[in-house]
Amino acid sequence: MTTDAFSDPAQVTFEKIRAAAALIEGAVLQTPCLPAPRLSQLTGADVFVKYENMQVTGAFKERGALVKLSSLTDAERARGVIAVSAGNHAQGVAYHAGRLGIPATIVMPVLTPFVKISATRGYGAEVVLAGNTLAEAKEEADRLATQNSLVWVHPYDDAHVIHGQGTIGIEMLDQQPDLDVLVVPVGGGGLIAGIATAAKALKPSIEVVGVETTLYPGMWGAFYGKEVICEGATIAEGIAVRDIGLLTTQVIKQRVDDLMLVSESSIERAINAYLTLQRTIAEGAGAAGLAALLMDPDRFAGKRVGLVLCGGNIDPRLLSKIVVRELARDGRLVSIRIDTPDRPGTLGEIATVIGDMQGNVVDVEHHRLFLNVPAKGATLDVTFEAFDRPHGERIVAALRNRGFVVRYLEIGERMD
Repeated sequence: MTTDAFSDPAQVTFEKIRAAAALIEGAVLQTPCLPAPRLSQLTGADVFVKYENMQVTGAFKERGALVKLSSLTDAERARGVIAVSAGNHAQGVAYHAGRLGIPATIVMPVLTPFVKISATRGYGAEVVLAGNTLAEAKEEADRLATQNSLVWVHPYDDAHVIHGQGTIGIEMLDQQPDLDVLVVPVGGGGLIAGIATAAKALKPSIEVVGVETTLYPGMWGAFYGKEVICEGATIAEGIAVRDIGLLTTQVIKQRVDDLMLVSESSIERAINAYLTLQRTIAEGAGAAGLAALLMDPDRFAGKRVGLVLCGGNIDPRLLSKIVVRELARDGRLVSIRIDTPDRPGTLGEIATVIGDMQGNVVDVEHHRLFLNVPAKGATLDVTFEAFDRPHGERIVAALRNRGFVVRYLEIGERMD
């Protein structure tokens, strides 16, 4: 894959980001950057959120895609474009290529969430599924680009794309000029390279911090000179990048202050916080910045922190699973196994104990036919809602005081 820019960071300038902002005005939404008091209370920082999940395609990628597509000659437009993406870049390219009448082919890994595949096709692009990773998808895209003389629209390692993404930095500091820190998700590096360039030009004192998942720490390794391994199934597939950009790496080394790594569980917690506290949807990559504040609150305590919620294209089934898992982690959804005598009225007695203590039974499984259950006994798997962890513990203690043998289960655990 080639780019139209050298890896010299001087290719990425604030003046070109300013020009990109004028170019995309009216075609890309200027999303709000608003205070988030409940996230501030949760993290100890003074949090402001840039809602890029409000874009037509649900993510920031439209910005860079439009700037790149607008730079093409008439002959290049006629040939058509190709891109590799796990979803958001795909949708940005597909949407604006459709608007501009440019044929687009998008190669996506076969494990890309269905919601992103269907959305990309819905914008009129030809979608090709190939490989389990972006690197494997790229191999097929290289073949198609050569075979059909298609023009590459790189997801991050392209000066036009970086300039487009940098318009977010201009907007954030225009909307919230007193920010101390910008916390930005990092995959290939295009978003943070553009934002850092704009932010440092407008406010040299501002700190720019990048965030990667621990499973894909490619840019962190390059930034700190560490050998790293990038692999594994991550909830933040939008930043699961094995091959980081050459140009973006140089810009980041020069203009970004720090890179952090966050765990999968912290990203899940951040997705849930956006949903339950902010009433907005963040995909894994979009929640990475908030995950950094949750993992290391002391790092940001008392600072005015701008978070880039860069995308909200999450599979609804995955989102519902995360909500249930977070309820369990918080102790508000409790799953227990109870050994009981097999006699009439036992289930009612258990339900009465839970109900009298204001618990809410949501699921019951009654086992009496398994060989590891006594012939005159039964086992109940009960899931109930509680106000909080201490409340759930009091309910379990009440059941034990009534003579029941109770043990905790992981949510989803079933009889062997």
